[in-house]
Amino acid sequence: MTKSELIARLAEKNPHLYQRDVEKIVSTIFEEITSALGQGNRVELRGFGAFSIKKRDARNGRNPRTGETVHVEEKSVPFFKVGKELRLRLNRQRPLD
Repeated sequence: MTKSELIARLAEKNPHLYQRDVEKIVSTIFEEITSALGQGNRVELRGFGAFSIKKRDARNGRNPRTGETVHVEEKSVPFFKVGKELRLRLNRQRPLD
């Protein structure tokens, strides 16, 4: 599902809201999650999951095309851990709404 498909579905399920308002809400949520992660904070959405940042150490990698060894700098990568309720629903142990 793309962001625009998510917005369209939410607008469809909430006819009392304008689509432009739903778009603002979704964009604001994504911006806040991104901002919090950028500051090194963890974002937890109960029942859904938690977003956090993991550090990857510097290492020596390999260019697959040439086989040449290259240095890869340390970096931060986003990480998502699925919440228990979402995991159970995906495994059909609870009905999907």
